Amino acid sequence: MKTTANHEDEQRRLTEKLNLETAKLPWQDLQTFFASGVVIWVDNSLDLLSVGEQLAADNSQMLAQWMNEGLVARVSDQQAQNWHSGNCSLWTVVIKPWVLVQAIAL
Repeated sequence: MKTTANHEDEQRRLTEKLNLETAKLPWQDLQTFFASGVVIWVDNSLDLLSVGEQLAADNSQMLAQWMNEGLVARVSDQQAQNWHSGNCSLWTVVIKPWVLVQAIAL
């Protein structure tokens, strides 16, 4: 059985790992992943790492809530076109097989 201390330690390690794996990438570098259907958009009202943590924890209830609220979704063709046309870069974090992306706040 996991103790609270062990769970908190695991959570801290996951947060640190995801933070180190977060990068700013140009959309052009993500197009292959988009074509594979694995790029997930995260609204700027959410913390990208928190969404990544919930995805890694397989918290389907929280993810479903965010999806129902329109805060998390697969990247649409229109979003991809806009990012391509605008030569945009995005914050990214990989939770295999998914690539989470979020617009860079100005």
